[in-house]
Amino acid sequence: MAEVLAVATTPNPDAMKFTVDRRFDEMFNIASAEDADGNPFAKAVFAAGGVASVFGTADFVTVTRTADADWVAIEAAVRAAAAEFL
Repeated sequence: MAEVLAVATTPNPDAMKFTVDRRFDEMFNIASAEDADGNPFAKAVFAAGGVASVFGTADFVTVTRTADADWVAIEAAVRAAAAEFL
């Protein structure tokens, strides 16, 4: 069971970086919920709604939201996905 260790802003106000305590097996860059079918972590993050893309590599994931999407719901989805799928 993995957990999110830190949440940080990025130069893009619609993107946040989530550092996790495990490494991703492979880098991924998924630009839609439909493209997330082979990645249960990303699929769970997209399920929060308002997610435009999910990029994961090394020990972090960057999530980009759609305009005015709720960061609270997205952060909760990232934390839950880390606990369940990493």
